Amino acid sequence: MLNNTYGKLASHVYNLDKYIGKSFGDVEYYLERLKACAGPILEPAVGNGRALIPLLEAGLDVRGFDASQDMLDYCRAHCAERSLAPALSKQTFEAFAYDERFEAIVIPAGSLQLITDHAAATATFKRFLDNLRPGGRLVFDLYPNDLFADTQPTIRSWQTEAGDLLTLTSQRVKADLIAQTTVSHLRYELWCQGKLASSELEFFTMRWWGIEEMALTLRAAGFVDLVISGNYDFGRVPKDGDEVVTFECRRPQ
Repeated sequence: MLNNTYGKLASHVYNLDKYIGKSFGDVEYYLERLKACAGPILEPAVGNGRALIPLLEAGLDVRGFDASQDMLDYCRAHCAERSLAPALSKQTFEAFAYDERFEAIVIPAGSLQLITDHAAATATFKRFLDNLRPGGRLVFDLYPNDLFADTQPTIRSWQTEAGDLLTLTSQRVKADLIAQTTVSHLRYELWCQGKLASSELEFFTMRWWGIEEMALTLRAAGFVDLVISGNYDFGRVPKDGDEVVTFECRRPQ
């Protein structure tokens, strides 16, 4: 079984569910925050390009990486359809490397919570800092309610481009309050003409962060000028019930 890998079926489901053009409010928010950005931008965990492509179409200089080759294949295909050719590579949070430095690093949709170990996350923040230009910004989202999400199993389904059926059965199996992690079993199944054609089982682990914990971690990594915003309302202090919290901070000049 795989852990947080986004294999072939998982990537197919992601591409059908989080299609290009879909926004959770994040696309508009990031476009607004980055509109004056003149330098290169990096999107780690770029996925299928849902956020990357609108940024590129707005004229921003963006490149990205992802740990999943299947995700990158979708991203490249979507970019090619639009005559876009960003630099994309297969890399991980823990080991990514570039020769250039970026004006901004952006991570929408809670992808940072895929780093489940605090020490690994701290090392990643330091790597972000090292890969930013002086004064460059790090902007990312967290979902504060993940630890308390519904533990009942869910089943969702999508029709593929070929008319087949893809299903996802999700079951929360563990919530570790000490490690601040949750583990779910995700079972992906592809059905063709009523018969099971293929399946994948993945352990999906996410880390829950406290707001002040994250602020302390960012400052300890060397970031300054921290702004924490609730529900994509820049500068509004997060409150109970907010679905998303966005952090924006800078590398010192």
